[in-house]
Amino acid sequence: MTHMDYEYTLLGSSMEDYRKRPPKPQVDDSPMSLFAVLEVKRHPLHLHGPCPRCTLGCGTSTLTCFRKVKLYSFLFGLAVMFLIMASYILTGDKKGLLLTPSPYHFSTVPNSGSGTGLYPFNVSSAKDYATVKLVVKNIASKVEFSTTRQLPEREALMHSEPHMFSVIPHKFLPNVKNPCWYEEHTGNISRDPYRTNLYARYSRRFRTVFEYLRKAFREHLYRRGGKYYRIRCLPYFYIIGQPKCGTTDLYDRLQLHPEVRFTTFKEPHWWTRKRFGIIRLSEGFHDRYPVEDYLDLFDLAAYQIQDNLMGNAHSGAPEQHNIIIGEASASTMWDNNAWAYFYDNSTEAEAEPPFLIQDFIHTLQPDARFIVMLRDPVERLYSDYLYFGITNKSAEDFQDKVSESLQLFEGCLTEYTMRSCVYNTTLNNAMPVRLQVGLYIVYILDWLTVYSREQILVLRLEDHASNRKYTMHQVFDFLNLGLLTEQKEAEITKSPASNTRRPADKNLGPMLPVTKEILRTSTLRSTRNWPRCSATTPSDGTTIQNSNKDLF
Repeated sequence: MTHMDYEYTLLGSSMEDYRKRPPKPQVDDSPMSLFAVLEVKRHPLHLHGPCPRCTLGCGTSTLTCFRKVKLYSFLFGLAVMFLIMASYILTGDKKGLLLTPSPYHFSTVPNSGSGTGLYPFNVSSAKDYATVKLVVKNIASKVEFSTTRQLPEREALMHSEPHMFSVIPHKFLPNVKNPCWYEEHTGNISRDPYRTNLYARYSRRFRTVFEYLRKAFREHLYRRGGKYYRIRCLPYFYIIGQPKCGTTDLYDRLQLHPEVRFTTFKEPHWWTRKRFGIIRLSEGFHDRYPVEDYLDLFDLAAYQIQDNLMGNAHSGAPEQHNIIIGEASASTMWDNNAWAYFYDNSTEAEAEPPFLIQDFIHTLQPDARFIVMLRDPVERLYSDYLYFGITNKSAEDFQDKVSESLQLFEGCLTEYTMRSCVYNTTLNNAMPVRLQVGLYIVYILDWLTVYSREQILVLRLEDHASNRKYTMHQVFDFLNLGLLTEQKEAEITKSPASNTRRPADKNLGPMLPVTKEILRTSTLRSTRNWPRCSATTPSDGTTIQNSNKDLF
């Protein structure tokens, strides 16, 4: 990607602009996508109290007064709704009014059942087993084991996120294993530095942690040359995916290692969601979480690093400080759904995101390390359905949702590549089960366009469950952690598994055999393992090819 021309810049020059600026509005003359959603929240107008007769000039007729109140109230409500709608359209604010653009446009898809004619998407009419099998066959034929993604230029990335790149430096402290730096503190040192942090504002669970951080803040300010500085840190490593693949168990075990610290909670989801103001897409957009709010989550560990660093300085010890910080958002590997709202996708040529999460992380942290936990994608999908489903969960309902998702995915593949459909925000929101999350091959190959294989450790939940000691030693070696005592190692490797299936979900039993058979012959079966890609990773966007399409 040699030139990037954007209609809208995501971040402003100040933090306040960052929080408040709306997403890029999507207004064009193209037909609305099949999946486009227009959601307007209406609230009924309630009247309270007696009829204001004198004000309205009702005279002695209570009935006349009541009619006037209803008329004036209706006109007032109509005017307010008009102003609100005009405000949304003119400013592009999408809170409450969510217009979901589609990166692809099609109104009909081939009828896979008969092979002739066209029909609009009506997934409920195609639950026949033979039809679904044909849909699966069509999807599997589109699986690709290579990527020709063009990497964005650094200038384009900085143009889209100027505030973030202005806050995080290019170099970090020497003799510190974890990436940290000192940032000048220009405000009043007696003021609460976490008073505007949105993580603290929206979650009661973390307010206790922030209460402690407020007390520790002034104690850890470093004064030099009449100025105050605070220590800041990024993660040394990231656990990036996938959901329902054992990331919580790995996180809990790593927390027990004396050299490992994490953010104040497991999954900040900052890179994929919070920096865009997304909590749930169905709720529209909230205030964006600036990078400072994200960095605050590392302060507890950063203070420990600083204490150790200062202790070494006073004692004259030259040893490197070995505490490292991890971040474990299981959405980092795959969730790029925000791109459709914030980057230019007004033409069909822009059917794929111009930037991916790893592009930004690599620009800031080219030496970062990543751990990926995978499992059989068929079992992952069912576990995902049971965990995130709310009501009416059953094996039969899962079968229906799988059939519907497969047909939606096939509809996208009639016009676009596998990669385009995996990153299609509208399709991902429309599928009732998260089929795309199990297409590991697409995400892994894209991560390999910016990071080498030596920086990405891939583990399987099945291996981890059968031999935790072996997989944990793999992790310790990958992170260059120090040796443990036998007692500490036993504590880490022999503790019970975390975040296992809930009893109520276990009572639902396994998925139907026919569902498993369909999924095992689909593209999920083809992408369930780490591909044997070339040993070198190109940095110029050239093709990464898995020549023999072999799986290990």
